[in-house]
Amino acid sequence: MRLKGKTVVITGGNKGIGKAIAYRFASEGARIAFLARRPIVEILADMHSRGFDAIAIQTRITSYVSVEKAIKSIIEQWGTIDILVNNAASFSREPMLEMTLEAWHQVLDINLNAAFYCSKAILPYLVKNKNGVILNISSVTAKCGDNEAAPIYTTSKGALTTLTKSLARQLAPYNIRVNAVAPHAIVTQMGSEWTEDKRKQVVSSIPLGRMGEPEEVASSALFLVSDEASFITGETINVNGGYLMD
Repeated sequence: MRLKGKTVVITGGNKGIGKAIAYRFASEGARIAFLARRPIVEILADMHSRGFDAIAIQTRITSYVSVEKAIKSIIEQWGTIDILVNNAASFSREPMLEMTLEAWHQVLDINLNAAFYCSKAILPYLVKNKNGVILNISSVTAKCGDNEAAPIYTTSKGALTTLTKSLARQLAPYNIRVNAVAPHAIVTQMGSEWTEDKRKQVVSSIPLGRMGEPEEVASSALFLVSDEASFITGETINVNGGYLMD
């Protein structure tokens, strides 16, 4: 088991990519601490039935005070934190001419500020241990923009990718690695809104000729947080079937 004995904190772990990551990490021996705004009773019950060690802390991740309180609660219960997965995200399709200030701030708060808050709250414990990993879930749109997504979505993901690189450089002396995954065309709730014509259009742009599964993103995430990637930091790995090759 690649993550045996590790404590993982994850945001947005109740569905899609985040849920797949939580289950994959748990299957590799990790203890999972969900930071969730609402109760996730069914997920916890299912994980416990599988013999996984998991808890959920009710947290408003757009509030640093709430995040800091949640992190302290996890430390009190499990004594340590080893890995943070910043997965929570908000998506918007509003074009620039129609975008409201409220929508701009909401997406920015969840996609970027929450990742900063969680990282800042956890860092004292990682620095103390002189070991740890932060993984950010970005997007292919961070690298190339997008006509379908609102400007704030691509902007927030681009900033998250840059934050990944900056933290990787600054935290390397403490043996803390920081990486990101940039998915595209993954079968999630976001893609379920597409029409069949839209789905065919997306698939036609992917060299591998199909959509990706959340579990495939989880596999890349597992590699990046494991000791197998011990000499990798500051990287953003594409998981997009060849849509973007850089």
